[in-house]
Amino acid sequence: MKDYLSRLALSFLMIMLGVHLHAQQQAVLWYDKPAEYWEEALPLGNGRIGAMVYGNPAKEEIQLNEETVSAGSPYKNYNPDAKAALSDIRQLIFDGNYPEAQMMAGEKILSKNGFGMPYQTVGSLWLDFEGHENYTNFRRELDIDKAVATTIYTVGGVEYKREIFTSFVDQLVVVRLTASKPGKLTFNTKLTCPQAVDVVASGKDRLTMEGVTKGDEFTEGKVRFRADLKLHIQGGKSVAGDSLLMVTNANSATIYIAMATNFVNYKDISADPVERNKSDLKNAGKNYSKALQAHINEYQKYYRRVSLELGRTPQADKPTDVRVKEFATSNDPHLVSLYFQFGRYLLIACSQPGGQPANLQGIWNNKLNPAWKCRYTTNINAEMNYWPAEVTNLAEMHEPFLQMISELYENGQEAAREMYGCRGWVLHHNTDLWRMNGAVDRAYCGPWPTCNAWLCQHLWDRYLYSGDKEFLARVYPIMKSASEFFVDFLVEDPNTGYMVVTPSNSPENAPRHLKGKANLFAGITMDNQLVFDLFTNTEAAARLLYKDESFCDTISGLKKQLPPMQVGQYGQLQEWFEDWDHPGDHHRHISHLWGFFPGYQISPYSSPVLFEAARNTLIQRGDPSTGWSMGWKVCFWARCLDGNHALKLITNQLNLVSPVLQKGQDGGTYPNLFDAHPPFQIDGNFGCAAGIAEMLMQSHDEAIHLLPALPDAWKDGEIKGLRTRGGFEIISLKWKDGKIESAVIKSTIGGNLRLRAHNQLKLNGESLSRAEGVNANPLFVKQQIARPLISEKAPLKGVELKEFYLYDVSTKAGQTYTFTL
Repeated sequence: MKDYLSRLALSFLMIMLGVHLHAQQQAVLWYDKPAEYWEEALPLGNGRIGAMVYGNPAKEEIQLNEETVSAGSPYKNYNPDAKAALSDIRQLIFDGNYPEAQMMAGEKILSKNGFGMPYQTVGSLWLDFEGHENYTNFRRELDIDKAVATTIYTVGGVEYKREIFTSFVDQLVVVRLTASKPGKLTFNTKLTCPQAVDVVASGKDRLTMEGVTKGDEFTEGKVRFRADLKLHIQGGKSVAGDSLLMVTNANSATIYIAMATNFVNYKDISADPVERNKSDLKNAGKNYSKALQAHINEYQKYYRRVSLELGRTPQADKPTDVRVKEFATSNDPHLVSLYFQFGRYLLIACSQPGGQPANLQGIWNNKLNPAWKCRYTTNINAEMNYWPAEVTNLAEMHEPFLQMISELYENGQEAAREMYGCRGWVLHHNTDLWRMNGAVDRAYCGPWPTCNAWLCQHLWDRYLYSGDKEFLARVYPIMKSASEFFVDFLVEDPNTGYMVVTPSNSPENAPRHLKGKANLFAGITMDNQLVFDLFTNTEAAARLLYKDESFCDTISGLKKQLPPMQVGQYGQLQEWFEDWDHPGDHHRHISHLWGFFPGYQISPYSSPVLFEAARNTLIQRGDPSTGWSMGWKVCFWARCLDGNHALKLITNQLNLVSPVLQKGQDGGTYPNLFDAHPPFQIDGNFGCAAGIAEMLMQSHDEAIHLLPALPDAWKDGEIKGLRTRGGFEIISLKWKDGKIESAVIKSTIGGNLRLRAHNQLKLNGESLSRAEGVNANPLFVKQQIARPLISEKAPLKGVELKEFYLYDVSTKAGQTYTFTL
């Protein structure tokens, strides 16, 4: 009997191990050929340092990044000429002389002494294996459950394996090389960089590469960067050339790379990269298995908080690039799960507490002058990077972005004062490592002074997810300061009597009759929504903290004087104050729907007219778009409660794009699952991940809405680990045949739990009574918007909404509640 029980226990253990291994195998990107292009290489990162692994047997390249390698040095770039010209520019706009206003803005508002500094590559590690051109049994993969990239192949009857990771614990790029037979590792290794560097070999096991970044005609380049390589071999020998290391007949080899700069913060570059690398290299030489496991453990404490199961078909056994290519014509729901988790993987890998926020490409860039300089484009792209942070249980990854907001608040007060004569702080549509806040690029997009309001929404939303009043008290001065800017900057439009933001643009778009002529106007819808959101949230924060009653009265009064949202002649939500929209406008930016997502001013339940207008706008804009815009549209259609249309957008996004294609407006996905604008922009990955979460759970509209936009194709599934506003966590949400089978929800701070569901639920087997009235939980308070203005020509038809059930449950902190069908 004892032996039988032992065998039974062993069998159970093997079954559970098999299930666990299967789950891990599901979270793998794999390919049957090496990467030829950067957009085929596999990304690794620990927040601060990054690597792109090509997996070439004969000539391996591992491209390297460190998050603070940037051109330039601390600088300011605001244009003080703006202050004297502001009233004249505004008068031109009020008089309808839009081209003249834009020309003057280009001269007086755009920066004259600095246009943003590019993020740059450190360089590359090369591994040259002579005679490895003819290989068989090739496979390269990225295991996103472990954050490890592996390449395996066979040459001459010997199996070679490369295992690479960027240690979250040891702050090193670690490359482990092994062979199935002893003495078979013979290779050369070197470091290179596309800009001028000094590379030196020392002893038989070390390489150093160091340089200084360049600047421009206004700002000197002063970032000192350095990479240190340390080699450990078992068996064989190593010798040094002038700038490379040569290994012969080793049994195994481990390469450690440390990278650092002299950057301390946006105004201080006094650090010593030599000492920083020296400190990190003390971690080299640890027991490899233990170092690898420590890295995996640190990573998995974030990654494994959330899982998504949508089913698995034989399609999931194919190489990843093949799956993407065939997605539109195959049944591969697991690819959606993989793509969702890949977005979470990327955020963990490129945004860690204490570091820099993710830029346009996260931390991965192989160029000195990348597209859009790989900065922070703050008229949507930088914000989109963090849409998945709170909801997909990666709140710590949000912290670098919140820290940047604090730094922009510090650095933006001088610009607000000197450019516009206003209190508070300002940021336009771009910033960089140096937190520059002047208006840059072109007159049609640079003068956009409402970014501070959008950034403050991240502060408020973080509070809504946590209920942390200590955090709210720390960030309240930033919100108040942004509100003070608009108290001073808002001006009465003599044509309408409304208080408006001007000059400004609806990001990068113009009415059809003014295309190529003018983009700067007054009372733009997005600006109105942003300032309304900022004033509403600042007032709410002040009252929660018992502060600034008089200031609350001021912004409350101003909020009532903002232009309301408007429904135009085509049934659309107007983008501009005037009814200038055209149904043939398919622009990638849909900025006037900011109040729909990521804002929460438009609701199918409380503002159905605006909801219909927002949906009409999406239909008129069409589905085809750039990659990041596709991700935004997934979020929009989820908010439209239309899961089938959201899935159509995901299908459009999971369309294989050739790495050769580096320009375009059609979106898609590169072979390594990077989002294609094209070129690569990481925000599309993050926007789509957030959109998938929105399809399965929403918490912005007075309740936690379970399965609000479930596509017909996802009949059965389970999501675990999502976070909601109000301090709740979805421990498990399981559905079958499109209906909720069970929902297990944890309350972390207590308070009323209001659920919205499309089938009836029971709590612990007991029936629930329907909720009525306003949600008593203050973290779900709805923003009270003004009544919209509606064109007499608007062809509105009304909306039909799916039947739903609304329940209230009083919860206690730390308790878990189980709901069933």
